[in-house]
Amino acid sequence: MRHLLQRHPLPMRTSFAHSLVLTYALPPELLTPLVPRGLALDTYRDADGTEHGFVAAAVVDTRALRPSFLPAALGRDFILTGYRIFTRFSTPAGRTMRGLRILRSDTDRRMMVHGGNLFSRYNYRLARIGTRTVGRTLEFKVLSADGTADLHVRADLADTPAPLPDGSPFASAKDARRYAGPLPYTFEYEPQTRTVIVVKATRTQWDPVPVTVDVPTLTFFDHGPYAGTKPVLANAFHVGNLEYGWERGCRRALDGGAL
Repeated sequence: MRHLLQRHPLPMRTSFAHSLVLTYALPPELLTPLVPRGLALDTYRDADGTEHGFVAAAVVDTRALRPSFLPAALGRDFILTGYRIFTRFSTPAGRTMRGLRILRSDTDRRMMVHGGNLFSRYNYRLARIGTRTVGRTLEFKVLSADGTADLHVRADLADTPAPLPDGSPFASAKDARRYAGPLPYTFEYEPQTRTVIVVKATRTQWDPVPVTVDVPTLTFFDHGPYAGTKPVLANAFHVGNLEYGWERGCRRALDGGAL
């Protein structure tokens, strides 16, 4: 009955010292098989009429992460990395919920590996993660245990707002901002009950800023279904000093109806 615990039973609170999210464009036909029943790929059509799907690679420096009923002093600091597909979930009333479907998560603390995997399906793994800020350059380096999610990224926080990366499919900064993670929801498919677990985020002062990034290492797209592909960096956004949290997960039928 472990899946009952993995429904995000605890509302959580934290603050983001830094949240850096890189969004990569990939062919929809590559990503669609990774989207479970009930969800649809959230795509974008560029000026040439080509359709794109998106995967976000995120690194978040969290502070005082804890259940929302505990004071901040009892929270713990973690660095979290994650890879998510941009998806949509439609309700019977015609409402479209935009959110992320989790592919993989890494963290620098064993406590988060055990707790995160007990109370969610985020698939946390232990990694060596370092971060530093030199002047206005924010740097993260992630060494995953199996080498399949190594990441080294530097973000120029001085050159803001930065222009769109070369080759980005987005026609404007406004379009790119719609794909600036994290989104209001995350979705997880529960195969035991054939339902979708929906987790709603809460956040304040949400003002992501486009930044210029240098990414010397990113191995996630070298393996599995992505091997041999050429993901295109579509945008990169940074948020700092943000209060963030998420509510208890709620279960919905595959057609979006509440249960």
